[in-house]
Amino acid sequence: MRIVIHKNYETLSKWVADYVVNKIKKANPTPEEPFVLGLPTGSSPLGTYKELIKLYEAGSISFKNVITFNMDEYVGIPEDHSQSYHYFMLKNFFDHIDIPKENINILDGNAPDLEKECLEYEEKIKDIGGIDLFLGGIGPDGHIAFNEPGSSLSSRTRVKTLCYDTILANSRFFNNDLHKVPKTALTVGVGTIMDAREVLVIINGYKKARALKQVVNEGVNHMWTVSILQFHQHAIIACDDEATMELKVETIKYFKDIEKIALDTLP
Repeated sequence: MRIVIHKNYETLSKWVADYVVNKIKKANPTPEEPFVLGLPTGSSPLGTYKELIKLYEAGSISFKNVITFNMDEYVGIPEDHSQSYHYFMLKNFFDHIDIPKENINILDGNAPDLEKECLEYEEKIKDIGGIDLFLGGIGPDGHIAFNEPGSSLSSRTRVKTLCYDTILANSRFFNNDLHKVPKTALTVGVGTIMDAREVLVIINGYKKARALKQVVNEGVNHMWTVSILQFHQHAIIACDDEATMELKVETIKYFKDIEKIALDTLP
């Protein structure tokens, strides 16, 4: 697992955006062979989305031949609700780039048959040939997507009941009213994420420091679901200095040295 440590959230976001763009360019996608990108919501990727928009506006990248699959969506709120993840993605990313509408895939939290919606989402990912790069973020408790502590590490896209801590944390987006926060969501599973050819997770801020410590210094544990990345052949954690506050000093030095040596040996 590669750990890339940046000075702050701004430099972290620029690095992640550049990495995504370089991956798309290297793939040289076409309508017949698109680049398939998994995407998250939440605060972690906001800086990356802003940087990707800048790169698009500068003419550095096109998303016309990119197909996206989002990680999750609440159950039971309209797609145009200000807190739906459909709305989030349009406002913060899709409305500002040239991705065709038909290339955007987000789970339908208002589908008449939620189980069928989840199964069909998995099938659609499989039919397109799998996800090339899954971008993600985590919660302070180390959950990825809505795979909260205790989730199966082989789980697939499914309906997930949210825990009290998640509902409480998300109430800030619903006027601090717990009753307005959806209690269930649709989410890709841990196994779905692990199927991607590459996974890149953004971990920033001191509030995520304990989770990063669990992922890097401890073993794989279903109570910290993102720790499963230890088993992925091509996993990257991009973090900032604040998020490393609970890592061992030698661990931080080790990963910083590796990146420096790699940079120094580039032609």
